[in-house]
Amino acid sequence: MFIRSELVFLSASFLLTCKRNINKFMRLLLISNSTMPGEPYLEYPKQELKKFLGEKTVNCLFIPYAVVTFPFDIYESKVEERFAEIGHHIISVHHFTNPVEAVENAEVIVVGGGNTWQLVRMMHDNQIMDAIRQKVEQGTPFIGWSAGANVACPTLRTTNDMPIIDPKGFDCMGLVPFQINPHYLDTNPEGHGGETREQRIEEFLEINPEITVVGLREGTMLKLEDKLLTLIGNRSARIFKKGVAPQELTSHDSFSFLLDY
Repeated sequence: MFIRSELVFLSASFLLTCKRNINKFMRLLLISNSTMPGEPYLEYPKQELKKFLGEKTVNCLFIPYAVVTFPFDIYESKVEERFAEIGHHIISVHHFTNPVEAVENAEVIVVGGGNTWQLVRMMHDNQIMDAIRQKVEQGTPFIGWSAGANVACPTLRTTNDMPIIDPKGFDCMGLVPFQINPHYLDTNPEGHGGETREQRIEEFLEINPEITVVGLREGTMLKLEDKLLTLIGNRSARIFKKGVAPQELTSHDSFSFLLDY
């Protein structure tokens, strides 16, 4: 069993790996959520997806592994319908007999939301966690929403999802050196007496004091492009770091300091 000092050491070692990775040119679009209330699926980020992917049609490799309650084919169809509206297409990795090879040949990699624990488990089972990381470090654009944004972080441990399966390790791709808490809420829903999201993040920071957490509210996304990290959306993001009062930053602020850890 690891004692706490050993856990901190292991986290710090993994963070150094992340720091090496972000020195390379990467393009990331990390989206808090897929759908706003009353809107069609992927409606609010649609124009940002179009700008991120460009005018020339690209075929994106889609990772549907986070879905639990309906088939991958249905998830693929749902995402393809929206991407086709902006002149692009997806094909799901589950159609390929060799998922690693599919990743290696991908023009763009898209990871959908759902249950992060299931997503990480299947990424490990199909040996694509490292394959995607290496492709993105080499310049292949990456898009992820909700759970798909979580796996771009060093670990899955700031997800909101129930741990429905053993993920075979908490470490993720570490494309960025900070953690994202997607769907971030400032207060609990009415009638809920448990911890707030901020209290949960404070617990994480107590055990992992070297890692910064971004509370990414719904309707917002982080974009890494030209070595600059920016927030897109009308809501602010809440930045948590051990021993520092939480900070609210908007789309007018630079987020690139988060890459310096």
